[in-house]
Amino acid sequence: MPEGARDGAEVGRETDGNGGDVNDREEGSGLTRRALIAGAAAAAGGALTAGATRGLVQEAQDPTKVPGARPVTVGSRSPHETPEKLLSGSMGGSSRTPLQDLHGIMTPADLHFERHHHGIPYIDPATYRLLIHGMVDRPTLFTLEDLKRFPQVSKLLFIECSGNGGGAYAPSPSPQHTPQSVDGLLSTSEWSGVALSTLFEEVGAHADATWFLAEGSDAAVMGRSIPMEKAWDDAMIAYAQNGEAIRPEQGYPARVFLPGWEGNASVKWVRRIELSDRPGMYRDETSKYTDPLPDGTARQFSFVMDAKSIITYPTYPRRLPGPGFIEITGYAWTGRGLIERVEVSTDGGDSWHDAVLQEPVLPKCTTRFRHAWEWDGGPAHLLSRATDETGYTQPVRQQVLDARGPGTRYHSNAIRGWRVASDGSIEFAPV
Repeated sequence: MPEGARDGAEVGRETDGNGGDVNDREEGSGLTRRALIAGAAAAAGGALTAGATRGLVQEAQDPTKVPGARPVTVGSRSPHETPEKLLSGSMGGSSRTPLQDLHGIMTPADLHFERHHHGIPYIDPATYRLLIHGMVDRPTLFTLEDLKRFPQVSKLLFIECSGNGGGAYAPSPSPQHTPQSVDGLLSTSEWSGVALSTLFEEVGAHADATWFLAEGSDAAVMGRSIPMEKAWDDAMIAYAQNGEAIRPEQGYPARVFLPGWEGNASVKWVRRIELSDRPGMYRDETSKYTDPLPDGTARQFSFVMDAKSIITYPTYPRRLPGPGFIEITGYAWTGRGLIERVEVSTDGGDSWHDAVLQEPVLPKCTTRFRHAWEWDGGPAHLLSRATDETGYTQPVRQQVLDARGPGTRYHSNAIRGWRVASDGSIEFAPV
């Protein structure tokens, strides 16, 4: 290398003849300070658990100069990434998925929403049993290992609490709602298990059985009645989620899963299924999960989740940095199959534009949509509406009110919206 062409950092560098920096030597030892720092980092890495990188006191200014942490038995997020569920209630509470913080359509298992009626039970998989009885030829008690011996099915599917979106349906919704607080009782996972039809064939289900009654092992002894048509269609007993065993809060070791139907009917910690010729009329399908209508009647067994969408960016509490191109993005989903179209409006519904549907577009699964928008710096009102393969289009709030009245608490799928001010601030503003 010609004189003068060396990097300035090389000038005045005293070496020990072996390429090491004398100034890096720890006095009286054969180690350099750099090696000591690297060794400490590696030792810390070896002891890391789920909180891995949080144990490192300080990051290296140049990570190319210091060996990184060692592999760990259970990985963790970067300490710079801190998505969290939004908690409410106590034993009968819920937690909401941070939709605005996610990418793609999959929900990490630890961020999947929760809804419990009397806490999360502890169940030993070695002692777990599922009884299927009633109108069958062969009443059978299945262990978890028995269930896993049957052919496995695995699908990407959403699940949604029927109470999701209630905040958007309120007469005067808070302008400080986030996607998480409005629609965070929604998550998407790859669910794996055994088709319920396979188990019903195994036990010899009677042809005149029209309902199956599912009962959970939680302290609420949650029970729901489900039409047999769903079992013969796509219902499953799920024991895995996103490649691992279902987590306790999601029904470990096994749960009913009813694609596209309200989440409460997908009974968690399922211990008993009875085939019957009538519904069980459980507490949670009479006192709850029914909709009072304006004429004094009530809508019951309204299982299917209607088409819905929500923009997740840009939304409250974010602030747009200034005029220019913005990619509006969000989720759309329907319990009736495929999302066929999502439209976006930036002027409060005066005009609509087709958004791009991001692959994969799957039945009964969330679909990510995107729309390129050039913000001129003036006030704007962002809306999205979804249309599914049946031709059903997401309604405005007044349409829902006209059909169901103000007393309903469930299946609130009216169009969501976000108002953008000239200073870039954003508020929740449905229509």
